[in-house]
Amino acid sequence: MLYCIGLGLSDEKDITLKGLEIVRRAERVYLEAYTSILMVSREKLEEFYGREVIVADRELVESDSDVILRDASSIDIAFLVVGDPFGATTHLDLLLRARSLQIPVKTIHNASIMNAVGACGLQLYNFGQTVSMVFFTETWKPSSFYDKIRENVKIGLHTLVLLDIKVKEQSEENLARGRKIYEPPRYMTVAQCASQMLAIEDIRQEGVYTKSSLAIGIARLGSNDQIFAAGTLEDLAATDLGPPLHSLVLVGKVHDMEVDFIREFAVDSTKFNTIFPKGT
Repeated sequence: MLYCIGLGLSDEKDITLKGLEIVRRAERVYLEAYTSILMVSREKLEEFYGREVIVADRELVESDSDVILRDASSIDIAFLVVGDPFGATTHLDLLLRARSLQIPVKTIHNASIMNAVGACGLQLYNFGQTVSMVFFTETWKPSSFYDKIRENVKIGLHTLVLLDIKVKEQSEENLARGRKIYEPPRYMTVAQCASQMLAIEDIRQEGVYTKSSLAIGIARLGSNDQIFAAGTLEDLAATDLGPPLHSLVLVGKVHDMEVDFIREFAVDSTKFNTIFPKGT
């Protein structure tokens, strides 16, 4: 059996009891390490699980999945995913490969950003399409996210923006030369995301959002030091929320109860109370 096991959001103790039992009896245990990260080291996981954990990078999962699936029709293999196994569509490739080899698959679910984002105070059923924000370069500034946000804004829905991470990435030169030299990990911040969103609005100028649009920055969701920061995109572009992981929510039409909840997270209380006076 191939078991796809969600690890939750924060540390080694977020795994479910069912997932932990499988990890401790599986023949091999892999940790997917490129779509997201836990806030603890692999060594901390190994200490808690009492097992060796093999780090599975993008190349192994997407190009050499047969290594992971080897003998999975006769032994148990655990594939660990930060959050929930279906939080990232990339894992469908591995499951489809297992299916083609007639390897049974079972999923153990867990919390992910997709449902835990409700902790920011916005009601989950008022969220629209989720979008991703990648790191811009001098020559590459993709804006497909802008069109999806427009559709959400048109009907008053909130937009969860997932921020880019770069783990075990090669520079263009090293990639072209076939050199296995990797760049240091990079994790996009809320400030970078807000700045890039405003840069695309300046280019597109369709008024989907403005520098005065309300958004919520989220950092280290699910951890003991999680942070929520509510403010305009302009405010968040100048706000430091500390270490990763970060995400951002562009706020749509808000209910009074949502406003009351997020008021506590205001970056600038005076400005927030001007936009949403108390008691109205």
